[in-house]
Amino acid sequence: MSRVAKNPIKLPSGVTVKQDGQSLSVKGPKGELSMVINPLVELKQDDGVLNLAPNADDQQSWAMAGTMRALVNNMVVGVSQGFERKLQLVGVGYRANAGGKTLNLNLGFSHPIDYPVPEGISIATPAVTEIVISGSDKQQVGQVAAEIRAFRPPEPYKGKGVRYADEQVVRKEAKKK
Repeated sequence: MSRVAKNPIKLPSGVTVKQDGQSLSVKGPKGELSMVINPLVELKQDDGVLNLAPNADDQQSWAMAGTMRALVNNMVVGVSQGFERKLQLVGVGYRANAGGKTLNLNLGFSHPIDYPVPEGISIATPAVTEIVISGSDKQQVGQVAAEIRAFRPPEPYKGKGVRYADEQVVRKEAKKK
């Protein structure tokens, strides 16, 4: 049985939840997100609290109830507070510049990289070696951060590349003669 599914979701002030059949829509100050609830899971709403429960008492239903509870909670947190990922550029001459709907990256290649910023995501560069990605959809924020990191992942010998701010890069020792 899923312990996650048993925890209720408290709705903060300013967040409204609308359910139409199996589709769920969450609206808040940071935006609006929608999702289709799995048919194995039942959603109940009582004054400011959401409860998810499985329709059957089998293992798959309990697992799906826990997954749906986590996804709905991420939606509620996203529209009320938002999510944020920070990236760091490590390397000589590595630079980032956010302008409009594109992120311009110089990562040591012979050409600059122009990354188009998806809808619902905002990218800021407080310093030329820092990138802050923010938005209301946790999955989309993480996907954009992973795509930017994939242009030049950190290498193990000098640690150069694009890394998450909290990432620990394991360094290797250089070859000896």
